[in-house]
Amino acid sequence: MHDEIRRILGEIRALEEELRDKLHAHEQQLQFRIRGRRVEFAAEIRAAHRRARVGVLRWIAGGELRNALSAPFIFALIVPFLLLDLFLCVYHAVCFRLYRLPPVPRADYVVIDRHHLHYLNILQKLNCMYCSYVNGLLAWAREIASVTEQYWCPIKHAHKISGAHARYARFLDYGNAEAVELRVLDLRGELRENTRGPAEPQAS
Repeated sequence: MHDEIRRILGEIRALEEELRDKLHAHEQQLQFRIRGRRVEFAAEIRAAHRRARVGVLRWIAGGELRNALSAPFIFALIVPFLLLDLFLCVYHAVCFRLYRLPPVPRADYVVIDRHHLHYLNILQKLNCMYCSYVNGLLAWAREIASVTEQYWCPIKHAHKISGAHARYARFLDYGNAEAVELRVLDLRGELRENTRGPAEPQAS
């Protein structure tokens, strides 16, 4: 069973690497370069993007009423998300130091770069920045939560769950009480070596 899990995880890693390569090749075709946090397109591409941009008033007029009505509900969520960000930063800074765990770089998850696209108007850029922030924040929170779960409670569930994080495959089987304390300590040790992704699963 664990050999099969290792095989599947190996295939997933290979496919992710292949996807990264293909995305990078596609980026080269689109003629942009990344300089630090900036994304730069070739001059002719920038000019084409500006010609494709739809003005704010025309964009609003062409939108659906349902989308406009949903906007206040979407942007009202900025308050709990900012609070989540604040509390998560404090938890991450304090508890990961107490646990002697390497930090999870926030900048790897919260990436805001769509505002460099010249074919977006100011409102589209604002929407994209908001979506980038929220989704990046939740991805960062998920990674911190998965590290915390591996540190404190690395036990699989009896029931099948959807959307399990990558570390879940490493967790102890549900109901397997054999050497549970030692296995938990082993998994904590692995976290201290590297939090940037789970190692291959071993027998529980």
